[in-house]
Amino acid sequence: MIKEKIELKKIESKNKKYPDLILLACVIFLLIFGLIMVYSASSYTAQKDYGDSFFFLKRQAVGAVVGILGMVFMLFFKLERLRRLKIYILILTYILLGLVFVPFFSVEALGAKRWLNLGFFTVQPSEIAKFAYIIFCAVYMDSCKNMKTIKGALPVILIGVSICVLIILEPNMSITMCVALTMVAMLFIGGLPLKKILLILLPLAAAVPILIIIEPYRVLRLMAFIDPWASPKDEGYQLIQSFYALGSGGWFGVGLFNSRQKFEFLPFSESDFIFSIIGEELGFVGSVFVISVFVLLIFRGIKIAINAKNRYLCYLASGIVAVIAIQVLINIAVVTGSIPPTGLPLPFISYGGSSLVVFMSAAGILLNISRQRF
Repeated sequence: MIKEKIELKKIESKNKKYPDLILLACVIFLLIFGLIMVYSASSYTAQKDYGDSFFFLKRQAVGAVVGILGMVFMLFFKLERLRRLKIYILILTYILLGLVFVPFFSVEALGAKRWLNLGFFTVQPSEIAKFAYIIFCAVYMDSCKNMKTIKGALPVILIGVSICVLIILEPNMSITMCVALTMVAMLFIGGLPLKKILLILLPLAAAVPILIIIEPYRVLRLMAFIDPWASPKDEGYQLIQSFYALGSGGWFGVGLFNSRQKFEFLPFSESDFIFSIIGEELGFVGSVFVISVFVLLIFRGIKIAINAKNRYLCYLASGIVAVIAIQVLINIAVVTGSIPPTGLPLPFISYGGSSLVVFMSAAGILLNISRQRF
């Protein structure tokens, strides 16, 4: 019996290999590149508003350090423990999402309550909620005996919808859409037949126009997407400025740090629309290279999921990759005018401490899973 345990430990130790170095290289590149681009996009505004051109860079650097610590921690964390912690993680997520509506804790900006003031720093609970939901789905789908039925998939649907409701009340339609699409992705990965997924998609699709109609600013954004030049100084302004940035970049760009749109022409140039600055400064070639790094990261993530040693880790890796892929796709689609404007950061690159820390920690989970492959 003792010999069997020793042999089992030897096999487990042998199976724990080095983490996926290509994935790690992609994450580190995007992190460093993001710091450079945050400085480039924000230096003028930071100098004008705060008297320090490095203001946003310093804050992002703090997020990067915490994010690296989070990635290292999750790299060596025993992921089986998440099984026991799933309910506590979910409860904490609901509490954080609820606290944004409590005046003492909430931070309101641009008419939305999306952040919590925790004294020395602020946190965006919706960023945490995306990955808390993935953890729940991975644990539940691994233990579910029949994910091919609506009944079996119901907890995944109910938890996903409840999180979406709390986030849309902030309001934050962009992350709501991200969580909703993640839910659909997890149902597909879990084995729910496509026909039944389409039945779930119908009410979700019907809810989109309703959510747009009940908020006048969303109607204006939709109209601006259809014809931004109809309101070039109002709702169409940001999208037009994004077009100017991408168009002026040409093949090779105007050069790093040489953006003209960052001089308060393009709003949120350091966060939601940072890809426009990338396109302006590095051109089509640079933009394609950045997209290629994301594609490589997603490809390596899919490979990690396929080679995971059990279904639970496979679902966990798949969910993380799904969030990254969905968010990259939505962000780039918005800045290129492919879908109506909505605020969603570009993973690892856009300014925002909560997003950066959460995505770096999620990358740590992926790297951890890659060490435990067959």
